[in-house]
Amino acid sequence: MLRLLLLLLLSTWTGSAMVRVALRRVPSIRAQLRTQGLLEDFLKEHRPDMFNRRYAQCFPPGTPSLRLRRSSEKIYNFMDAQYYGEISVGSPPQNFSVIFDTGSADLWVPSSYCVSQACAFHRRFKAFESKTFQHDGRSFGIHYGSGHLLGVMGRDTVKIGDMTILNQEFGESVYEPGSVFVTAKFDGVLGLAYQSLAEILGNPVFDNMLAQKIVDQPVFSFYLSRRTRTSNPQGELLLGGIDETMYNGSINWLPVSVKRYWQVEMDSVVVQGAGSFCPSGCHAILDTGTSLIGGPTRDVMRLQQLIGATPTNNGEFVIDCTRLSSLPRITFILGGKEYTLTSEQYVRKEAFGINDLCFSGFQAFDIISPEGPMWILGDVFLTEFYSIFDRGLDRIGLAQARHPIE
Repeated sequence: MLRLLLLLLLSTWTGSAMVRVALRRVPSIRAQLRTQGLLEDFLKEHRPDMFNRRYAQCFPPGTPSLRLRRSSEKIYNFMDAQYYGEISVGSPPQNFSVIFDTGSADLWVPSSYCVSQACAFHRRFKAFESKTFQHDGRSFGIHYGSGHLLGVMGRDTVKIGDMTILNQEFGESVYEPGSVFVTAKFDGVLGLAYQSLAEILGNPVFDNMLAQKIVDQPVFSFYLSRRTRTSNPQGELLLGGIDETMYNGSINWLPVSVKRYWQVEMDSVVVQGAGSFCPSGCHAILDTGTSLIGGPTRDVMRLQQLIGATPTNNGEFVIDCTRLSSLPRITFILGGKEYTLTSEQYVRKEAFGINDLCFSGFQAFDIISPEGPMWILGDVFLTEFYSIFDRGLDRIGLAQARHPIE
């Protein structure tokens, strides 16, 4: 029956294209700040509640994103984002580097009217130079764990590769407090989650691509490489299709459990020979916007102990690089299928001077949801598995990513 439904869907889909978006992998903001010796001071100055109180008076009264204790760092963790690609906005096109983020649903880029220091270091949208720009007049606010973003809404033509999306709603940021966006290599964010997650009113980009029928299939898929300079491609987003050359074996399909994030039910998380987490089941979000794997604090703190990770003053967990071969495998069971990561895959190795530092790829995220405990499967997980996001049948496909032999 499922196969028949898929055939019927594809037979009635009249899209005309697929487009490949090359993704660049660069050091995360966290890694850059650490290298510069600025990470500890940065984290002290950017605790969410402190940031709320400091900047709340700068935003319109009643801005929903300014509610104290609202835990938005749960998904908007751009401190650890690594993969970016190019789009353009306006006519003639103005180019921007954006995170293609399955953990959010908004498109925003810096405005030429932005008053923040961060905007001076990035490309800014000049609405007055675009012949197709339509002013909206409404404002929006997005609360990130490292600061708040305020902007105004508009509509314009957006191009991704050879695809053109007409009358796309997007945000122009005019205020980006905090140094996280100063350090960021990206200009903005293009969210690929469901419309119900959007802060900006209107259709997200992929929803408009579906409405305008400009993709071959109502799916998009990600390939994220392990290596950086020697990998070709470093990463790739395919809009409108699946690339069978990017994975081995068959695809395991998982139904979306809640149409908000790309959220699925997870059977359990098993640490080799040392127990398991969420044995009665929980939920997981597949999120290309963060490089880490996140889970409830209680579970992740125990997991850090099981892999021999010790805390630092910055809230990170370090591991002795010489012990990697002795660390346990960690398995995520989704839809009855095991997805196993070795220590070489869940430990982030970063050069620091002449030495390497090894960091745990797990981080505590406490997400309050009606569905109960939530895990975030970020790039540490998605690097190993080709991921397919199917809006036609509201499901996610996972297959073993095909990486060059190292």
